[in-house]
Amino acid sequence: MTDIDGCLRRIMDIPGACSVTLVDGASGLAIAAAGRHDLVDQHEDAAATTDVVRAVLGCAALATRPDGGDDDVTEIIVSGTRAYHLLNLLNGDFDGRLFVHVLFDGDTGNLAMARFQLRGILGELAEDGRS
Repeated sequence: MTDIDGCLRRIMDIPGACSVTLVDGASGLAIAAAGRHDLVDQHEDAAATTDVVRAVLGCAALATRPDGGDDDVTEIIVSGTRAYHLLNLLNGDFDGRLFVHVLFDGDTGNLAMARFQLRGILGELAEDGRS
């Protein structure tokens, strides 16, 4: 069984990871966090990224497949000049929509590998949430 703290520690082990926040998307509150939160604290992080997730989920153009059908947004990537942010929405039997926000250093992180590793870790957490 993967607990939340163990999950956050594993995310922080992904090369380039600087911080991670587990967010309750219904309330916009931080549930747990790990890593550096000295520039933006975990509560500001949770509130601001909840606004981003809500905006993306509310945009029909971003939830449409090429064939015109509906699609579920599962990940949001924000790229900066020196860092990138991954916002991953968790599936599972949770009371609200949970997501994680992970900040990666652009010089030491690898976007493709980070996405792959993050999906695996969060998949385990979601499976445990269903148990």
